[in-house]
Amino acid sequence: MEEHVHLITRFLNHYLGPLALSILTALHLKPGNPELPIPQHVAMALLVLVIGTVFALVLRSRLSAERPGALQQIAELLITNPLGFGIRDLLVENTGHEGEHHIAFVGSISIFILLSNLMGVFPFLSAPTGVVTVPLACAVLTFVYFNWQGIRHHGVLGYMGTFAGSPKDIGAWVLAILLFPVEIISTTARLLSLTVRLWANMFASDLIYGIFLSLLAGGAVFGWSKSPVLGIVLAIFPATIPVLFLGLHIFVSVVQAYVFTVLPSVYVGLATAEEH
Repeated sequence: MEEHVHLITRFLNHYLGPLALSILTALHLKPGNPELPIPQHVAMALLVLVIGTVFALVLRSRLSAERPGALQQIAELLITNPLGFGIRDLLVENTGHEGEHHIAFVGSISIFILLSNLMGVFPFLSAPTGVVTVPLACAVLTFVYFNWQGIRHHGVLGYMGTFAGSPKDIGAWVLAILLFPVEIISTTARLLSLTVRLWANMFASDLIYGIFLSLLAGGAVFGWSKSPVLGIVLAIFPATIPVLFLGLHIFVSVVQAYVFTVLPSVYVGLATAEEH
């Protein structure tokens, strides 16, 4: 099925497409669609970055300890809240007080995914996380980050030793021979787990919404061909039922952003712990 090209994607390709095409040519890469060298999911991801940056700049200009505005209160709830599922709360729970040092990275990934997921709510936009390369990029960044934190905490040899259970005697070293490759594979598999979990949920949410909307709209068109009254009656369903699917999409978007906050927090905690 051919993807509908949004106005923003056309706008970016009109002004920045030649530059993107020249960069791809210099790198000996061929775009999938030469007329749109900036793919739609890339355009949507760039829009998310712009929205997030504007949000941060506006928030920074309005910070107040005495009279926090609604925007500041929303941001504070994302960081920490009484329910204990804020970004800082999850990091501290899984990594201790050192977790505050990881708020910038984990928070950036989490908010980017949340905004990206919610883009699918608007009919003139689409969620970039519905294309597998965007979740993969987030997963790669997370993978590199928590391994780097493990190396910083333990040193290269010390961190590699944690994959073998940090053996101290001969028996532990024998067991480490079996444990080490299993732990390496298990840790590397986190790339696939993070990617597929986010992409599959967002792709399925968009797909279900599109399928049901098409079926309901088709019924309304069929009813109108038989009788205007029947067409109007059947048109009630495509006008109201998709609202439920939008609610479901918002719920899935928030849950997946939460999951992508919990798992990096856990991975950082495991990487910086004294023993796996």
